[in-house]
Amino acid sequence: MNEVLIILIAIICLVSYKGFNDRLFFEKYKFNIGAIQKGEKYRMFTSAFLHADIGHLVFNLLTLYFFAPVVISYFGSISFLIVYIISLICGSLLSLKIHEKQPYYSAIGASGAITGVLYAAILLVPEAKLGLYFIIPVPAYLFGIGYLLYSLYGMKRQNDLIGHTAHFGGAIGGFLSVLLLDYRVLLVHYEMAILLLIPIVILYVMISKGKI
Repeated sequence: MNEVLIILIAIICLVSYKGFNDRLFFEKYKFNIGAIQKGEKYRMFTSAFLHADIGHLVFNLLTLYFFAPVVISYFGSISFLIVYIISLICGSLLSLKIHEKQPYYSAIGASGAITGVLYAAILLVPEAKLGLYFIIPVPAYLFGIGYLLYSLYGMKRQNDLIGHTAHFGGAIGGFLSVLLLDYRVLLVHYEMAILLLIPIVILYVMISKGKI
């Protein structure tokens, strides 16, 4: 496994573990609209290293494990980090915008950044497959689209701390990253790019109609 990826996974695990066992630490660094609006902007970054529980952490890291190597092999380690950070920032910015009138809204998780990596990987290798439950081969693009559609459901319910809104921001970040690093990918795989945009367009329509 790539050294940069190993270090990133290690940092996520260490920070998440600290959050599991230190409630004050967790509360101080999670994403919270009210606190961010009062000036604690660091939460927009630190929240992406916290997780709700072991299941949440493992799911995110498995997704990162499967798709990060695709991005790394195509762009290299430094550009992979650029994709990751842009996706993380886009996820936090979208969450801040959509929930700006909800000062008590809180969220945690690396899934915004990881969704960006997932989307970038699918754009780079549209034929990629994911071993669902390590057994059933599922086209990666179906997993990506289904993941965002599930996130719409999570956004409407808002009954957990998982940053569902950040998933969409992360997906947008993945698109922007590929556009920045090699726009030709979107031209060559334009059909997949259009397909992956469908959940994002649905989100836009729902926001426009006040459904979220």
